[in-house]
Amino acid sequence: MYRLHCFCQSGNSYKVAFLLRALGQAYENVFVDFMHGMTRDDGWRARTNEMGEAPVLEDGARRLTQTGVILTHLARKHGAYGGKTLEEEQEILRWLFFDNHKFTSYFATYRFMKAFGPAAPDPAVMAWLKGRIDGAYGIVDRRLAASPFIVGTAPTIADFSLCGYLFYPVEESGYEVQSRFPGITAWLERVQKISGWALPYDILPGERIAPKWT
Repeated sequence: MYRLHCFCQSGNSYKVAFLLRALGQAYENVFVDFMHGMTRDDGWRARTNEMGEAPVLEDGARRLTQTGVILTHLARKHGAYGGKTLEEEQEILRWLFFDNHKFTSYFATYRFMKAFGPAAPDPAVMAWLKGRIDGAYGIVDRRLAASPFIVGTAPTIADFSLCGYLFYPVEESGYEVQSRFPGITAWLERVQKISGWALPYDILPGERIAPKWT
């Protein structure tokens, strides 16, 4: 059985949990107490992930980190959601990089600072991040206006990756998606029809925390 080191506020953890459920794979959640500094502990890093991040997936003797790597590993191992041709695999990889560098990166930082950060966020920093989010979301919205899924006509790990933070309550970020990005909104409705879909707080371990600064 897989073991997924994760916590409920982590959209990156959610991406992996959602894919495992869609693949019909049994797994055990291993709670990572991120909010109380577990990933900053030298012992945890030595034992679990030197990068100090979650999720971490244990697959037998293997321990995989970085969400894009984990998603790719699972898709290849189980022969699903990974693309049917070399061109599709490369296109999926292109969107995984875009997601990690821009789409998820900017939004996850923005949400964390507004909802969970130790101090009220700097308005100038938040304005800068929001501009980057707007740009990245606009790119994906235009893509989804012309395609039902990120790569082609069926879901792939690119969809699992990009949707990871979009099923959290809007009050955590204060960033409204549905009224501004119709392509993304319609796509999220399609994603919810994938077998195994559930809301992050329903399938990941840990306690929900009320937003601090929104």
